[in-house]
Parts: sequence; structure tokens; C-alpha cells
Amino acid sequence: MRKPYMRIPYTDVLASPTIIPQTATTISGAIAALQEFFEAPLAKGSPSTVVLSGAGISVSSGLADYRGPKGTYRVNKTYRPIYYNEFIQNHEARKRYWARSFLGWTTLAKAKPNAGHYAVKDLGDLGLVRNVITQNVDSFHLKAHPQLPTVELHGYLRSCVCTSCHEELPRDTFQNELARLNPAWAAFLQEILASGALDTENPDERRAKGLRTNPDGDVDLPDAPYTTFRYPACPRCLVAPPIVADGSRAKVEVDADGALKPTSTAGILKPAVIMFGENIRPPVKMAAEKTIEDAGSLLVLGTSLATYSAWRLAKRAKDRGIPIAIVNLGGVRGEDGFFADLDPSQRGDRGVRVELSTDELLPALVEQLRQSSGIRTTRKACDHSAEQHGASVFKDMMS
Repeated sequence: MRKPYMRIPYTDVLASPTIIPQTATTISGAIAALQEFFEAPLAKGSPSTVVLSGAGISVSSGLADYRGPKGTYRVNKTYRPIYYNEFIQNHEARKRYWARSFLGWTTLAKAKPNAGHYAVKDLGDLGLVRNVITQNVDSFHLKAHPQLPTVELHGYLRSCVCTSCHEELPRDTFQNELARLNPAWAAFLQEILASGALDTENPDERRAKGLRTNPDGDVDLPDAPYTTFRYPACPRCLVAPPIVADGSRAKVEVDADGALKPTSTAGILKPAVIMFGENIRPPVKMAAEKTIEDAGSLLVLGTSLATYSAWRLAKRAKDRGIPIAIVNLGGVRGEDGFFADLDPSQRGDRGVRVELSTDELLPALVEQLRQSSGIRTTRKACDHSAEQHGASVFKDMMS
């Protein structure tokens, strides 16, 4: 009997937030509270703020989120993400995954950062934000602010990675291979692109045209012949299959066109993201933890913190006693605990909870901060050099 899948956490609606301070229910009130939040550490000479972002910050770029007001778990009750073990162990599951990803990649690759991402860049330029930790895999933070150090907690979709040799392959190159191996699917993709079915940001319009779009470039086409889809092997493992524990060579077998055969025991390419049930790579986990340890305050943007990997970082910030501000539409996991001991009279210097969209609030906040002389003097406070950030990270950035 198949082992049951892990439960996906917090798919139901989370409790509505308590706005903190009470004056932060409007744009102007939220800006005033966040200005207090940013100015207080400067007065004390504390390190600058770390941003922790989630899918909500990319919604205005036309991408779906998970738990927002129109998130996938709200509008598509039958959806569940693919699990890591399922992907690794099941050839048919990989066919289904890559077919749906093939349909969604063109739109995802064309999407661009929005005003919220660029406002984070501006906060960095003002010396107020020193680092970003993002759960998002869309590379928008790196595109919007390549000089602002960013930890991609859950990986990135701009590359694929071999599960055997760990070599990376640019996703655009992989997409071209998928098109070559699946000419009928490639023709169908051109048809739906021509119809505009993937151009609309309205999920209702997409469903009316027979498509369901989910986060991370996943397009569900009901009754599609996923079993006919083919995908390539890792080029490196195909040339030199890796050696396994008993000293023999693993099998990397392809058909006449170069599609991986199910008899293969190595050379499986997966997206360079952390799938559900997969562990975050230790260096990434350590980098995120160190970023929180060095932070003077934490600004949470567009995330319900439903995943433990993100929630524990916010919990560590709380345990350290640093101020926390949350900007998110909808509830946040365990958020009452983040603000439980706040002085009701504080105006934002110790904590802020706002329920407004990031693309609307953050640019207005930046404009207000630029008018503050106390903020302008810190413009060069951070080292945003490419060397510090690790320029090699960007070699496979999608165009």
C-alpha cells in the first residue's frame, strides 16, 4: 500500500489579523507606523532590517500565490503540489510535472518584478534594508535588486539540477529540449499562447479557457495526455554515468530522440527548487539563520509564514527580541505570538501589522522615507557589492 502523503499545512483560511498600531488601517497610517519601525533602529545605531518575503509580493506580477485571498488553496480545493519523493521515484509523476511546467514556463519567464520588489531595492539604497530572504522561486528579487544580498530559501526556477551529479542546466535550455521532444505539445502551447489564455492575470478567465494556473509556473490542463510527455536526461550523466555505492556505473538510458527511459537509475533533472518534503540545503539554511542572527529588525512581506522553514526564522527573530513588522493580505501563522507583549502605546517602533498590498504600500513608504532627512544620511550604510552577494549566483538568470 502506498505511503500516505504528508499533510499540506494551513490550507484553510487563517484568522484575520489585529492591526498594529490601531492607526495603521489606512495607507497613511501604515506609512507612519513603518516609518517609526525603520527610524527607531537608526536612533539606537542598530543594524538595518532584513526582509522575509513570500508569494504575496509577486501576485501583482501576475503570478499565483498559495494562501492569499485568491490563492490556489482557496480557489482550487483539489490542488496539491508534487512531493519530492513522488518526483524522484515515479517516472509518470515526472512526466505530469514537466508537461504542466512546460505549458507554464513561457508566461513565468516573461513575468517581471513589480513595484513592491523595486521598493525593496529602494529601501536597500536608503540603507534601511541590508539583506533579503525570500521563499519565492521566481528570481524577481535578484532581478529587481541584484546588488542587495538575497537568500533564496526554497531555490529558484531559472535552472534545473541533476539529482545525481548536481549539475545545473538553464531552464530556457531545458524548455527548448522539452519542445524538441514533444512537438505536439509545443504546437499546442503556441495555440494557447496565441489565444491569450495565459496572458490574462484573472484566474477565472483562465479557467473559462480550460486552464488552471497554480504557483511556480504550473498549468493544469484537465484530461491532458500527460503520459505522452517526454523529458531529457542530464547531459553530464548521459556522457559519464555516476558511480554508485557498489562501484558500478548507474544506468542513464535514453530513446532514439534523447528522452530519458524509465529504466534509468540516474540522470534525473528536477527544478532547482525545494519541493514539498525536500530538505533545504544546509548552506542555504545556515545563510538564512545567520542573516536573522545579524538583523536589527525583521520586515515580513507577502507571506502567511505557513511553511515551517519561514516561520522558524520569524520565530527566531521574535526570540531575539528584535522588532517585527508584517505586511500581508490575510492571516499569518501564529502572528499573535509575535506581538503578544507589545506596549499598546507604541507607534510602530517595536512592531507593525498591516493588511495592505505590498505593491501599493511600499512605494508610498519609500517616497515618504526619502523626504526624511534622518533617513537620507544612511544611504551608503550598507555594502552591496557583487562580491559580497556572490556574482556567480546570477550566471543562469532567466532572461
